[in-house]
Amino acid sequence: MADYLDDLESRTIYILREAFARIDPLAMLWSIGKDSNALLWMARKAFFGRVPFPLIQLDTEMELPEVYEFRDWVTKDWGIDVRVELCPPESEMDPTLPPATRAAARKTEGLRNVLARDGYRGVFAGIRRDEQATRAKERVFSPRSLDGAWDFRDQPPEFWDQYKTEFPDGAHVRIHPLLHWTELDIWRYTKREDIPVVPLYFARDGKRYRSLGEKNITFPVPSEASTIDEIIAELQVTRTSERAGRSFDHEAEDSFERLRSSGYM
Repeated sequence: MADYLDDLESRTIYILREAFARIDPLAMLWSIGKDSNALLWMARKAFFGRVPFPLIQLDTEMELPEVYEFRDWVTKDWGIDVRVELCPPESEMDPTLPPATRAAARKTEGLRNVLARDGYRGVFAGIRRDEQATRAKERVFSPRSLDGAWDFRDQPPEFWDQYKTEFPDGAHVRIHPLLHWTELDIWRYTKREDIPVVPLYFARDGKRYRSLGEKNITFPVPSEASTIDEIIAELQVTRTSERAGRSFDHEAEDSFERLRSSGYM
């Protein structure tokens, strides 16, 4: 188990350092969920305790209270540069999107505003291929147009950890250092490294959050797993999707792909 997690960690740290050496300026999206916390942990390892780029939280002001409490504690305790970007209101989103998908799209517009204002050429995001079918089409270094649009049919090949890192002016690159991880990997690594997480992941009154999002579009799922060991045991047998509590995943069949194509994380 140790060798397996060491290999995953080494590959992620390699991607973090490769991006830092080749792309400037950089930022990291921080959702404050388990995946982005693991990525932040490895970024601290990669750069010897110091994260040499800012973290961006795309804030709709609809996160659960425990998420804000955790954000404020980690920011102070770890001494990291966190920049909170307030997202545009739902009334400004595409009215043709279903309701929950329209609410989720606020973060896409928030990120677009950050990129236009601050000019980041590369943005780290803690997504994994096993989370959702559309994300399985991603690359580690994924180019986006100026408006953030993603053409999943035209992605650069990536063989033997050789990544394309140069793209035309006007584009930016989404960098995904956790693509090769699974949900179970993240929890095993979190346990091994003793990484703190938002307590909402642990069951209370027979329910827990598998995935954290805004309180108006994310809900807990039935579970009795109240420790990391119990979460790991549950994941080894469950047939429930990780995103079962994300309401916009259950709207129109193409809702998530429309979000991703337009720039959603």
